[in-house]
Formats: sequence, C-alpha cells, structure tokens
Amino acid sequence: MIQRSISILGSTGSIGTQTLDVAETCGIRVAALTANKSIDLLEQQARIFKPILVAAADAAAAAALRERLADTDVRVLAGEEGVLAAASLPEADTVVTALVGIAGLEPTLAAIDGGKRIALANKETLVCAGPLVMGRAKEKGAEIVPVDSEHSAIFQSLQGSSHKEIKRILLTASGGPFFGWTQKELGKVTPAHALKHPNWSMGAKVTIDSATLMNKGLELLEAMSLFDVPPEKIQILVHRESILHSAVEYCDNSVIAQLGSPDMRLPIQYALSWPERTPGPAKELDLFSCGSLTFARPDTETFRCLALAIQAAKEGDTAPAILNGANEVAVARFLEEKISFLDIPRAVEHALTVVPREEPLTLDAIRRADKLAREAAESYCSKAPF
Repeated sequence: MIQRSISILGSTGSIGTQTLDVAETCGIRVAALTANKSIDLLEQQARIFKPILVAAADAAAAAALRERLADTDVRVLAGEEGVLAAASLPEADTVVTALVGIAGLEPTLAAIDGGKRIALANKETLVCAGPLVMGRAKEKGAEIVPVDSEHSAIFQSLQGSSHKEIKRILLTASGGPFFGWTQKELGKVTPAHALKHPNWSMGAKVTIDSATLMNKGLELLEAMSLFDVPPEKIQILVHRESILHSAVEYCDNSVIAQLGSPDMRLPIQYALSWPERTPGPAKELDLFSCGSLTFARPDTETFRCLALAIQAAKEGDTAPAILNGANEVAVARFLEEKISFLDIPRAVEHALTVVPREEPLTLDAIRRADKLAREAAESYCSKAPF
C-alpha cells in the first residue's frame, strides 16, 4: 500500500473514529485531527496518534485543549481557520472529510486547492455544490474518492470500465428502521426510535436522515456529481440486508456489484488505499450466514423526503442547497423534540416552496440559498403544532 499521511476533519465522529481504526491497523500516518467540542476524545486521539496539529472549531474548546496538550509538541488551532489549516496541511497528502453538513464544503475546497486526495465522507459538499467541487478538483488535479458505502461500491464497480458504457446506477438503501410503516405510524416516532438503525452505526444526523430516507436522496445528488449521470440514470433499491452496497448496470445489461459486511471501515480503507487493496480491520463477509438478499422499491409517498430530494435533483441550480439547509435545521429540531418526525419533510417542502432559486451556481449563491433555507425551516418549525 502506498504510504499515506492523512488529515481527518471530524475525527471524533463515527467516520473519524473508524478512520483511525484503519490508520492504526494499516500503519497510516495521522498528520492532523479536527473536532468541534469533543475535546476529551480529541485529546486522547492526539496523544495516541501524535499528529502535527489538532483543531477545535469551538474557540473555548480549543483553548482548553491547548492547556491539556501543553506537554506535547502538538499544535492546537481554533475555529474555522484551524479546520482550514488541517485541510491544507502540507504534510498530509490525503484529507478525510468527515464533517457533518454544509460545514464540510469550504474545508473540502481548501483541500482540493492543495491538490490532496479527498476521501469524501461529507455528502453535503457535493449535494450543495457538486459542479463547483468537481470542476475545482479537475482544475487542481485533486482526486475525489468516495467514502459512503454506496458510492464506494459504485466507484469499485466502475473500475476498468468506461463511463459511456453505464446504463444506470443501482443505488441501494437499507430502508431505515421504519420500512413498511404508514404515515399514521410515523406520526408517533420519537428520536429514540429513529436513532435505532437496523444495520449501521452512524452519527445522529445521518441516522435520522436514513430513517426519513433523506439520506438516500442526498446520496442520489452526490452520485450525480461523482459519476456525472442525470437522476434518470439512478435507480434506488431498498435492500434491507445491507450486504450488496450498490451496483452498476452496463449497456450490455451486465450488473457489477460490490458486496461486503456493513462495516464502514472497508470503504474508508479503500478510499485511502485505491488503486491498491490491502488487509485491514473490516469484518469478513460470510455468505453462508447472509440468508436471502431482497430488493424493493422505495415508498416515496410515505417517505416524502426522498421525493423532495428527487425533485431538487431534477430542478438543479440552488434547489439542492435549499433542500439540504432546511433538512439540517429540521433534523436538529426533531432531535430536540421540538417538531414531529413528519414535520421534517414538511419543513423542507416549505423551504423549497418559499426560497427563490439562483443561477448560475456560485459559492455565494449557495451560501445565500443555505441561509434562506435555514431561516424558512426555522420559521416553519417554530410554528409547527407539536
């Protein structure tokens, strides 16, 4: 395996901690770590992996961390500047972008400007600014290798094939914890229910998105930019077992898929080692114990978030940024138990209805769309009967 040196943006989250598992097992150098406020874990990581720098987005947390690490050689930085410094650190050749939400956009652009390999786990970056990000990566010669299990599976299934041979992408979804439920049943869902994903261990935001199927809508938008395909060439399949992670159907009707245990360490490792493969910490897939593999169509009438994401994908311009910003607010309010589960798609739809679109798609236009979408979603949530 090519010896890599990595910066992990969001090292204390689910993807970040699993990336460190991979780094430890595979002997990968950790050059920088960032978090928001989780300084207990960030301090522990810094002492184990001895990076050049760590950054806490929260200034008070950074000040406390600086005191704690005073006996080490680790530089401690604060705020957005600290995160950007970690993203563009010269000693790192690869940046794992594991930040949650649109907060990952500008650090990803900074890493691209540095010509890094981007191990992309922050789907919102491509959801909101896919054409800008992919265009910048091409201009700067930066590689973008997906970390999402589904996009990694598509990426792996495309190896050795030509883009023009793609008939369609088969994007799988677990269906979340409420597959087969009715709208009436969903009206009684609590955060505790929604945070119990049947197959994957993920952060709270992603887990709620999985429960509403918004996650699959965001992944559709991400796949459009990563693989340069229109939404009509992406079919979503509910695959409850989470064994077949996604597939590509080619013009001759052959289907090439990637299978594996539902273990995020496998796509993380592949993003770091590609084009090579190497032994690592991911669990072995035992096909004898898998049982049947099933596939079903998603219910977009019951799970309105997916329908709204498909609508935004077809519309383009700033519609995906509006969708994403409103969803981030709505999920946060649901986790705070200020709105119901069914209010999440309602808040998103409200934002998509009232926020004007902008073209051409520029970074400033995306920022404005995100801001207005958040304000619209907050307005809806503050008035929602709950």
